[in-house]
Amino acid sequence: MSRLTGSLFFLAALVAAEWYSFQAVRALAPAPGSSSRRLVLIGYWVLTVAVWALGFWAMSNRREHPSFKSYLGGVLLAMLAAKLVVLVPLLLEDLVRLGRWAWQAVSRPAGSGTGPAISRSEFLSKAALLAGAVPFVSLIWGMVKGGTDYTVRRVTLRFPNLPASFDGFKLLQISDLHTGSFHSKEPLQRAVALINQQQADLVVMTGDLVNNLATEVEEHIDTLAGIQSKLPIFSVLGNHDYADYVEWPSPAEKTANLNRLKQNHANIGWRLLLDESHTLERNGEKISIIGVENWGAQMRFPKYGNLAKAHATSGDAPFKILLSHDPSHWDGQVHEYPDIDLTLSGHTHGMQFGLNLSFLKWSPVQYAYKQWAGLYQRGKQYLYVNAGLGFIGYHGRVGFLPEITVFELKRA
Repeated sequence: MSRLTGSLFFLAALVAAEWYSFQAVRALAPAPGSSSRRLVLIGYWVLTVAVWALGFWAMSNRREHPSFKSYLGGVLLAMLAAKLVVLVPLLLEDLVRLGRWAWQAVSRPAGSGTGPAISRSEFLSKAALLAGAVPFVSLIWGMVKGGTDYTVRRVTLRFPNLPASFDGFKLLQISDLHTGSFHSKEPLQRAVALINQQQADLVVMTGDLVNNLATEVEEHIDTLAGIQSKLPIFSVLGNHDYADYVEWPSPAEKTANLNRLKQNHANIGWRLLLDESHTLERNGEKISIIGVENWGAQMRFPKYGNLAKAHATSGDAPFKILLSHDPSHWDGQVHEYPDIDLTLSGHTHGMQFGLNLSFLKWSPVQYAYKQWAGLYQRGKQYLYVNAGLGFIGYHGRVGFLPEITVFELKRA
């Protein structure tokens, strides 16, 4: 499907969603001809137009009062999600009716019968509006609470080649902070306090420190510098860190922004791994932490990383951990290096929306990424995709809450 075709399809879906939502409200409105009915229907369109207008205004200019405007954009998203859900059962009902009418026109031109006390249309209208309320309420909750409802996930992994001196090693991963989306220091201060409660041996950050600009993290440097780790904290770059989504006046200014971001990693106290590795040693035994620049298998994401170069620096360490922001790197290249035992990624955010239950995981992002949340295994190699600590676009999270992952590495 071309981009134009996709855009036209999406526009048609929005128009249909608006029309069918109005039909559902009209079916349940007070009796025809009453002033209360006119008030309900006029109010529906006034509210709809107001949400659209404020949402577009908020998305087109976020520089002033960005937090307030992010919430307005979120309300528009919640309304659209609700109406798209309403569309489905009512459109299906119309298709069934159309098919029934066509069949009757051919086989039985006339027919009669009495229906139930409540018409099917009224029942479906109520059911559709109730179903639409679920994503609406969920997305509003995600903005009010979910976006900073930090969750600690604990994962125990066993490896036969893990050096004995590292048995019980506690590794903590954070990812996708997107500090440009935070409009106060308090949420990240809470996150850092929760991170420090875990008393990790090693903390790593797997990319997307900012949304685009190096300056976005600078008001949070003191907060992030408070993260405690018994060993140096390692970090890598994610796709947003390169500011590829900003139109720069010149290549030199874009390069200066990236250099400033790299310096901000150092100002926080993190060691940024740029296609290189670092060896950790205990009692003469070694493990290697390898870090690559962003490498995405999908065409729209850049391939800056050089895994061959980074891997070559890891030497003969018997156990190797790779930090690579984009999980598609795992299928794209990591399988060519069987001595990489564990890959830690982020990037997908679980799309900040979905079902994240012990027995069921679903998110729209799974249709774009084979590995998109949680733990994956291929032979002796493991991949973990962290859902991220921050958010971007939608100012919240539903289902896939901001995540701090604590790994305990055990010798099998």
